[in-house]
Amino acid sequence: MAMLERAEVEALGFAGVGRDVEISERAVFYGASRITLGDAVRIDDFCVVSAGAGGIAIGSHVHLAVGCTLIGAARISLEDFSGLSSRVSVYSSSDDYSGAALTNPTVPDCYRAVAHGEVRLGRHAIVGAGSVILPGVTLEEGVAVGALSLVTKRCAAFGIYAGRPARRVKERSRELLRLEAALLGEDAPR
Repeated sequence: MAMLERAEVEALGFAGVGRDVEISERAVFYGASRITLGDAVRIDDFCVVSAGAGGIAIGSHVHLAVGCTLIGAARISLEDFSGLSSRVSVYSSSDDYSGAALTNPTVPDCYRAVAHGEVRLGRHAIVGAGSVILPGVTLEEGVAVGALSLVTKRCAAFGIYAGRPARRVKERSRELLRLEAALLGEDAPR
């Protein structure tokens, strides 16, 4: 995987770029002036990141694996140490699929019914391969979502969720908080 040089990353026109950012030359960005990247961010091949008016904020130590998609008009936030596995899709906007309105961006807005809702992944939230996150969803701190899940509502802190729709299946260990402290120099690993 070929990564962009720092000057090439800066030339994309992001609202902010931290240190040690790695972006594949095969990733695509729309609305880069509404996207901020923290420190130690890695964005792999074939990711599409499209920021609408709400913008996209990607924290530090965040990884977007191959083929991830972040799209929508409302804000999308990925907090520190969160991550998306391959082919995860995050949407902060969605057409009404009921048949009560027309769909797709080629149709004038007066004939459409688009739902918008902020999406937030808390610290240490991780999402498994092929999962979809819909508008208005919050994954609280430490949430883990299993592969191929459909997330349609808020997920409570340190839960492991899976399924279509995703449901809480068990508790996630908080050991990662101690490891984070060690990484950041706040505590030595035991």
